[in-house]
Amino acid sequence: MTQALPQPVADATAPSPSGPVSARRHPRRPGTVVVYVILTVIAVIYVYPFLIQVATSFKTNAEAATNTLSLVPQTWTTAAYERLFLRSDFPVWFRNSVIVTLVVTVGRVLIDSLAGYALARLRFRGRAIIFAGLVAVMAVPNVVLLIPKFLVIKQLGIYNSFAGLIIPLFADAAGVFIMKNFFESIPVSVEEAARIDGAGPLRVWWSIVLPMATPALVTIVILSFQGSWNELAHFIVASQDPQLVTLTKGVAQLASGQLSQGTEYPIKLAAAAIMTIPVAVLFFVFQRRIMNVSTGAVKE
Repeated sequence: MTQALPQPVADATAPSPSGPVSARRHPRRPGTVVVYVILTVIAVIYVYPFLIQVATSFKTNAEAATNTLSLVPQTWTTAAYERLFLRSDFPVWFRNSVIVTLVVTVGRVLIDSLAGYALARLRFRGRAIIFAGLVAVMAVPNVVLLIPKFLVIKQLGIYNSFAGLIIPLFADAAGVFIMKNFFESIPVSVEEAARIDGAGPLRVWWSIVLPMATPALVTIVILSFQGSWNELAHFIVASQDPQLVTLTKGVAQLASGQLSQGTEYPIKLAAAAIMTIPVAVLFFVFQRRIMNVSTGAVKE
């Protein structure tokens, strides 16, 4: 008979696979810690001026001039905000910016999506030339177009009017480019059934393609809202009427000292802080839905 060999006894002190050994298999690399530290420092550098802006808006004029970099006001006061809303034209600026931004955003979504769908699906003479011109316009600095834009606005008779503030901002070359790329990523077979049923291009665009382009539309909404809300150069050349001043133009006048005496940092930074809030809220709410321009609608 063969004698069975004794089985090795498991060492009770040996670490289990799910214990320290498993932890040693995935150690935290020093490089990762360094990256996080660097990103934290960069984030603080970018956020710190905004915190100073908010804190200074609650300071007195004397404290804002002598203790500029402090994040905690010694004397909290809302005098700057009260002066903005009760003893200045700030509510008019805010109203004008809201009207212009909302109308421009809706208009850009419709026009950019229509133009993008036409360039992506319709076949017509000069299509390639139009697209080449679109790309060329994206490469032209906006400041170069200010004088031609002013001349066109004057010629159309819409100077010093909401039409002059809004209509030239309706179309956006970058938005058309984004929508064209997204529509091209949607298979044509998706639209064939609607065409067989007799739907025309507008019906297909509205009922079939547009609902599938939600990521691109969200991107256009965010970019259009941010662009029109922060626009300044166009508003300078489109109007001189005090009743049509927008937030960007009004805050620029505050910063240059045209509407105040001395430094008066609290009222200037209070206006800038209020102006920042809508764009910041919109971005943080929809930041996860901002699409990559190269992302398609259908994954193979």
